[in-house]
Amino acid sequence: MTDIAVEASGITRIFNAEGKTVTALRNVSFQAATGQITMLLGPDGAGKTTFIRLCAGLISPTSGDLRVLGLDAVRNPEKIQASVSYMPQKFGLYEDLTVRENMDLYADLYGIDRKDREGRFQDLLAMTDMSRFTERRAGKLSGGMKQKLALSCTLLSNPRLLLLDEPCVGVDPLSRRDLWKIITAMVARNRMTVIVSTAYLDETAFAGRVYLFNEGEILGNLTPEELREKARGKTFSLAPGSILPRIVQSRLIERADLSDAVPLSGTISIVSRENGVPGDLSRAVPREPVAEDGFMCLFREKAGTGLSFSEKIPEDITGYPENKENIIEVRALLKTFGSFTAVNHTSFTVRKGEIFGLLGPNGAGKTTTFRMLCGLIPASGGVLRVAGYDLRTARDEARRRIGYVAQKFSLYQDLTVRENLEFFGRVYGLHGKRLRQQMAKALEEFSLGEVIGKRSGELPGGFKQRLSMAAGIMHEPEILFLDEPTSGIDPMARRVFWHRITSLAAAGTTIVITTHFLEEAEYCNRIMIQDAGTMIALGTPGEVRASAGETPGHPLTMEQVFINIVMASREKNR
Repeated sequence: MTDIAVEASGITRIFNAEGKTVTALRNVSFQAATGQITMLLGPDGAGKTTFIRLCAGLISPTSGDLRVLGLDAVRNPEKIQASVSYMPQKFGLYEDLTVRENMDLYADLYGIDRKDREGRFQDLLAMTDMSRFTERRAGKLSGGMKQKLALSCTLLSNPRLLLLDEPCVGVDPLSRRDLWKIITAMVARNRMTVIVSTAYLDETAFAGRVYLFNEGEILGNLTPEELREKARGKTFSLAPGSILPRIVQSRLIERADLSDAVPLSGTISIVSRENGVPGDLSRAVPREPVAEDGFMCLFREKAGTGLSFSEKIPEDITGYPENKENIIEVRALLKTFGSFTAVNHTSFTVRKGEIFGLLGPNGAGKTTTFRMLCGLIPASGGVLRVAGYDLRTARDEARRRIGYVAQKFSLYQDLTVRENLEFFGRVYGLHGKRLRQQMAKALEEFSLGEVIGKRSGELPGGFKQRLSMAAGIMHEPEILFLDEPTSGIDPMARRVFWHRITSLAAAGTTIVITTHFLEEAEYCNRIMIQDAGTMIALGTPGEVRASAGETPGHPLTMEQVFINIVMASREKNR
């Protein structure tokens, strides 16, 4: 029988803050086998981070029994801290220090002897492919490289137990693949135990067991195969016909007889609440279930949670913009920082009412392109027109027509949710009754009512993302720029988010969006893929899939397409 690295029995954790009692975990029982990866799934605020912090010895349970590596968590927190490594969502890299200096700093913190650390450094740098960047400052690394460096620093102590809280948030598919290669290699080589929380359901393939958390309780404890089997006989693919897939999906996701519906490879992937497909969808064909299907089935069944949508998609909407007017025009856009070219003569247009996806690996130039389109930084060259205004001569006029949700939240950490919404509403020119109406609408649409009095700095990452999104669209902008708005958000919250975006586009709002959940590109009218500042693909999702080798008999997921196109471009340019 496999021995157990972490065992919890009847764990409850209660926090007291500002005169309120919050039960973060309630009667949780849990086991993590030695030498395996155990994965924690669940919506924002479900208790995953609290449980990981308990396992790290950083906080103690209010009641119940928790043993970590054979040690009692209440009596021996210091010994536990010395035996585990913990990588939180915001790992403490020092951005003014180089890669090597950050590793030296953490080696000092772990008490690693100077004679031993060099071999560990070289081993980890080789595994992460970071050997070339040891003298680069951490602040100059891409998001994926920062996560690799953070993981390397975490692994320096050769821990028996590795705790990872959403390690792939904000990381592109190529970097995410590299991170998992490192993690699985360390598990195989050192028989290391890993407990990891994630919003990427495909990562369950690496796990030995999966625990589903919700509102501080465990709804399920099963293997990845058992999770997929929860959806067996309930998963189907539906052709959208002449209507854009996201429009069909938005109407289906509202139905009570379906657990899920998402665009997938030009079709609509649907999950029925019962075995078989509803009669009016009989043209749908069966498909093999995946982990996300099982998650949606189990969660909707056990938690009894429905998806609430405040707006419906009008029946006459097809999703294809009737207005062919270009609301964004980019020609030969160039941005340099000294000798470094961040965006290299990129050209594209975006039509009014279109959802335009801007994809690429970390460091590809997406955020720089976004910031130029929003008038936040000037272009070094080229033509850039937004909402009819030339950003070289009329930047302020253009900025009044747009909304922008940044990758790093532009919230005021000491203000409550209500105060942030009031502040941003007034900044965007909302007052009185109109401000109150838009705030109420935002609170309902993004399920923020339960945290309305909390300071934004105390919110989990997913709630911050929702608040940032709510603040950015309260004034109903003509053009909305969204820089990785669903990063770290659970699957159900992403469904609600995309329904809202589809409603905005149907009403005529133009959306420009980046995402590292590549399947979300299927919601877009068109997508562009950048790498190293250069455009390498442009077209509808179907056109881009075809350019990556998709055929009628061989469909590709957008993640496969992305990896194929980026790797082919890099090989060509070697």
